[in-house]
Amino acid sequence: MADNPRRVLPPPETGPPEIDVSRHHRAGHFGVVDIGTTKIACLIGRVESDGTPRVLGFGWQKGRGVNGGDITDIDAAVKAIRTCVGQAEDMADVRLRSVTVNLSCGQPESRLFSVQWPVGGRAVTENDVRGVVNEGRGRAEVDGREPIHVLPLNFAVDATDHVADPRGLFCGVLNARLHVIDAAATSLHTLEACMARCELEIEDLVSAPLAAGLSSLVREERELGATVIDMGGGTTGMAVYADNQIMHTSQLAIGGLHVTKDLAIGLSTTLVHAERLKTLYGNVEASPDDERELLPVPLVGEEDHQLAKVPRSMVVNIIRPRIEETFEYIRDRLDSSGLGRAAGNRVVLTGGACQLPGVREMAARMLGRQVRLGRPATLRGLPELASGPAFSTAAGLLAWAAGDGRTFHDMNLEGEPPAGFFRRLVNFLKERV
Repeated sequence: MADNPRRVLPPPETGPPEIDVSRHHRAGHFGVVDIGTTKIACLIGRVESDGTPRVLGFGWQKGRGVNGGDITDIDAAVKAIRTCVGQAEDMADVRLRSVTVNLSCGQPESRLFSVQWPVGGRAVTENDVRGVVNEGRGRAEVDGREPIHVLPLNFAVDATDHVADPRGLFCGVLNARLHVIDAAATSLHTLEACMARCELEIEDLVSAPLAAGLSSLVREERELGATVIDMGGGTTGMAVYADNQIMHTSQLAIGGLHVTKDLAIGLSTTLVHAERLKTLYGNVEASPDDERELLPVPLVGEEDHQLAKVPRSMVVNIIRPRIEETFEYIRDRLDSSGLGRAAGNRVVLTGGACQLPGVREMAARMLGRQVRLGRPATLRGLPELASGPAFSTAAGLLAWAAGDGRTFHDMNLEGEPPAGFFRRLVNFLKERV
């Protein structure tokens, strides 16, 4: 495995970003659920009068019934989700009927589409924008997969490019560049059935890397270009941001749990003790004292008082190849996306697995970019337990549910909302004047 020889100095730490919901205030309380391989978290919040969200309730449970982002045991997953949501509901003294859920299941894929929409010289209306999005959704449909996000990146009205909102502009043809994120339909149906058994509807599905980016990237990083890498327990997600838009996402079925399993197998110990070794003594960078420091390791099947002694260097040598493999895959995915230039020179690591000592330095060396560790935005009412990188996706889900990260806040891109006679008359006149 050849490392990038260029030396990249780590940048100074950047404080956690502030969630921006200034353009849209959601009324009432709302809930989000982050379903992961190693943990399940639920947050219940509301947007305060100053436009910032406040956490009313928090629940956390060890992940069960989920592997690599997909539900593999629906009974175990339902039990864990019910308990987690119940904890948050009791703390907030509310009952949830619907929640925003992270999308990690179904092998999510990211694709870009260009759509042309005839306007005929009149002003672009909401129906035109909605028609472009629905046209992209139709083109993205593939047997066995369902689009989750159809995100307009930018528009062009005739020869005028880089238009963020084309409504009211006159043109002959409206061109749009769309980012579509889809997933396997069967996995989505399983997730929906799981939430239904928890007596919850899925209000919105949000790509997990997208959510992690909302909570861990500062506004300038989203604007100038950055790649967020969310290193979770069962998966590692990647999202490329530029021009305040998410341009690309990718997901690997590799996470911190794989490091734990590597240690358990390599040292012939239990998963519980392997996790403890990783947490207390794990590192991806060797030090001169590693050979001399001996660690007690209980062997599988042996009596508790019978311990083996292994040098710390053995633990480092087991961890390092798996982390190297992860960043090699990320580098390949980033290169194949064709967005290397758009992604800028900035990488933000988040997720529980990024807290392993030496990960930041290895990422900088192998990706050839500036790297910092990202923490979720500061949320009022959130316990200190949930303020670390492991809860970036949950915090990002709350930001999305509150209104952050959306291009069009004042219209429904999915379809025309129900309207009364007066509203239909106003729309009729607006489109023809």
